[in-house]
Formats: sequence, C-alpha cells, structure tokens
Amino acid sequence: MTVTDDERPQRLSRPVYERELLRLQVELVRLQEWVRAGGRRLVVVFEGRDAAGKGGAIQRVAQRLNPRVVRIAALPVPTERERTQWYFQRYVEQLPAAGEIVLFDRSWYNRAGVEHVMGFCTDEEYARFLRQCPVFERLLVEDGILLRKYWFSVSDTVQEQRFRDRLKDPTRRWKLSAMDLESITRWEAYSRAKDEMFEHTDIPEVPWYVVESDDKRSARINMIAHLLSTVTYHDIPVPALDLPPRPPSTGYRRPPREQQTRVPDRAAKLAR
Repeated sequence: MTVTDDERPQRLSRPVYERELLRLQVELVRLQEWVRAGGRRLVVVFEGRDAAGKGGAIQRVAQRLNPRVVRIAALPVPTERERTQWYFQRYVEQLPAAGEIVLFDRSWYNRAGVEHVMGFCTDEEYARFLRQCPVFERLLVEDGILLRKYWFSVSDTVQEQRFRDRLKDPTRRWKLSAMDLESITRWEAYSRAKDEMFEHTDIPEVPWYVVESDDKRSARINMIAHLLSTVTYHDIPVPALDLPPRPPSTGYRRPPREQQTRVPDRAAKLAR
C-alpha cells in the first residue's frame, strides 16, 4: 500500500521545525547542566512501533549534548549468559550514575512487545514481567531516578510507507530486518500487546506518554517540549571564560609536506 498525498499527515514546515528544534536543544543543554551539576539521574525510555521515529527523536535529543553526560543505551540480543540472569539485570547495568542521562533506544519493554509477540519468551516469563515491571520502576523512582517513558505511535499506512522508503534508500536499508517486516503481518498482535502492557505498567509514579508520530518533525518537537516540561530544572551559573592572547612565535617550522600523509582534497575538485 502506498500513501497518497491526501493521506500523508500535515507536516510541520522545515523552517518552523528547525527554529523550534534549536530553541528546545538550547533548553536541553540547560537541563543537562542541571543534571550534571546536581548529581541527578535521568532515564528516558523510547518505545513504539517499528519505524515510528524513535531513533530520530533520540538523535535530536542527544545531538547538541555532552556525550560524557548523555548516553544512548541500545542493547543487542541478550547473550546466552544474560538469558540466565534476572530479566532486568542487564538493563540495571545501563542505569545512570550521578550527573548522567541515559536514553533507552528500546528497553526492558522488549519483553512486553517483540519477545511476547514473536514467542521469544514463555507465557510464564511474560506474566512475571508484567508483575515485576511496576515494582522495578517504583524502586527506581524511590531511589531518586527521574524516569520518563514515551510511546511513539504510527499508523499502519505510514509505517508501511516508511518501510518501503527504507528498502529503496541504501543509507537506511540497515534499519530494516526480517523481523521488522513481519511486524506488518502482526499489527493486531502488537496492538493487543501494547494495550496489555499499558494496562499493567501505566502507573501514577511513572506514566506512559504517547507521541503521535505520523509527522516526524511534530513528534520530535512535541516529545522534547514535553520532556522539558516534566522536569523543574534551572540555569546553572557558568564560569566566565576569556580567550587568551596567542603567544609570539618561537620560530618553529612544520615538517615539509612531503613528510606528512595528507587526506586528498576531494572537496576542492567537487567545487571546481
């Protein structure tokens, strides 16, 4: 199925999007410094349908932040050893220390989604997850972690079109796997799993926030603006910095160019 122009969501214009994104990213820097200076811990969970725009939103959140403070956790398939551990154990290892922010590109909710729908866990393991997850998250909050959970929602027609676009784009083809494509045939199964997950884990201490993402630009703006609105942060004073004068030359001469391996200037050829 191909999405027609009439069916495509109304897109936020690029100039408006870029102007507002930059403003929000400045605020994210302020939030980052508040977290760092105060030794706070912030965890943001990104979940949702395949091709719903989670990765792009994470990139825009982290784009202008300090990678020493902000880390993206995107865990691979568990190893044989990890499969024998308590399910939440490998995610606990990714939690932030004081002054850090962790963005989970998918999280412990894999068990409530893909593992359950695709049969990668038993019914007993699934039921245990639904019982333990609210307890686990309450413990995180009780320990002082700021935990936010976002579910990116996309329509079936837009998801399919994004899959088709990725198939044709060599720079994004890696984003697709056979399991991603199978999600098309299991749309209703994933919908039921999401509804049951919300029923058990949408708790007052850590509610779910749904981001409508048929328009990626709007989704990113809405998600970041909402995240900022949920944290009472403030400006951290920064020390005044002055650029020192350059010292006088000591007569040092660089080695001749033929002694250095230089990157070919392909850009100059393209500019001609």
